[in-house]
Amino acid sequence: MNRSTHAVRAAALAGAVALVLTACGGSSDDDTAGDGGSTESAAAPAAGPLILGTLLPQTGSLAYLGPPEVAGVDLAVKEINEAGGVLGADVEVNHADSSDADHAEVATQSVTDLLSQDVQVIIGAASSSVTLNVIDDITGAEVVQISPANTATSLSGYSPYYFRTAPPDTVQGAALGNLITGDGHANVGILVFNDDYGTSLRDVVKATVEGAGGTITYGNPGQEFDPAASSFATDVTALMATSPDAVVVLAFEQTKQIIPELVAAGVDPSTIYLVDGNTADYSADFEPGTLEGAQGTIPGAFPSDDFKARLLEVDSALTDYAYAPESYDATLLAALAAVRGKGTDGPTIQANLAAVSGASGGTECSTFADCVKLLDTGEEIQYVGQAGTGPFNENNDPSSAFIGVYKFGADNKNVWVKAVEGEVPAS
Repeated sequence: MNRSTHAVRAAALAGAVALVLTACGGSSDDDTAGDGGSTESAAAPAAGPLILGTLLPQTGSLAYLGPPEVAGVDLAVKEINEAGGVLGADVEVNHADSSDADHAEVATQSVTDLLSQDVQVIIGAASSSVTLNVIDDITGAEVVQISPANTATSLSGYSPYYFRTAPPDTVQGAALGNLITGDGHANVGILVFNDDYGTSLRDVVKATVEGAGGTITYGNPGQEFDPAASSFATDVTALMATSPDAVVVLAFEQTKQIIPELVAAGVDPSTIYLVDGNTADYSADFEPGTLEGAQGTIPGAFPSDDFKARLLEVDSALTDYAYAPESYDATLLAALAAVRGKGTDGPTIQANLAAVSGASGGTECSTFADCVKLLDTGEEIQYVGQAGTGPFNENNDPSSAFIGVYKFGADNKNVWVKAVEGEVPAS
């Protein structure tokens, strides 16, 4: 990671502390990833308008993540077009619903519709499970997919056409595990749903807690719950029988049923830990004080006041900003890759994404207009985005990322406390 970039990001995040994770292992115009490998398109770059599609949740259990993610894309498109567009043409964007893994047919139909509209890049999905259902259709069509929120470790290096601006669970899981053990907890129970996202994150939390000398009392492999269950009382009872001194809830909408059951069973809310899938505003769902003192983690830098103000210009109803920075950065990176490669087709964008992220160095820039000026003079660039992530590594993951730590007050709303930074293993 470029040291001057690190200094800029650290200065922008008050209270950030370093979280160093063990990492292993990565531009010419043909770069495909941070390892310096290349793939050259046989055809000349296409020069038509850049057409983006979004595959983000408008319905389903993750619908609350949709507005900030869509706003991030719309803000980026607005600023790109105000700066003259991509290769002289305005960027177009078509929004489609991803829903969630329980409604897989929605995303499948949305991808079919987006591909029929000749999109060259799809931003999404938010859910790792949804992505795993449609990624082959997207990348098989040589359309670039950039997720602003996928964290499943199984997606690292999945396809040369798949990228993400959110870190894999190796970072969030380690941050959460270190937070729990740092708070003095040694016997940790985990309520985890049987979903790629949940089990992937559980595995990293488990390894981190056990590496610090702690024990996972419940929630080990084979002790997951059915995400479609109508009640979780049996799971809570089984967990409580192991006498944990801290409880991690890895779930989505099921959290609204689980939390009251945990509190009724005698769990101190200050010993409850949540993650990005459920660290949300519960002021309208629970009695005051239900979650007071609970903590949660969300990948990404905390949005600056300026960035939030700009987001509100495109969606004045926003109350949550989760993954808006990652969505904004994904859009800008795709546009900059097209500019660098002088083409808007998928293969050209794919071949230039790592380079504009700074995988091989370059002059730092933070706006589309400034980055294009540098590219027009033949300079290499390192886009420094709103999410604070490092350049893409050889797996098309960000090479470093911040994880925000949030704490719930008596009103059951989560408030940002600090950020920790972690390196992302490349292999």
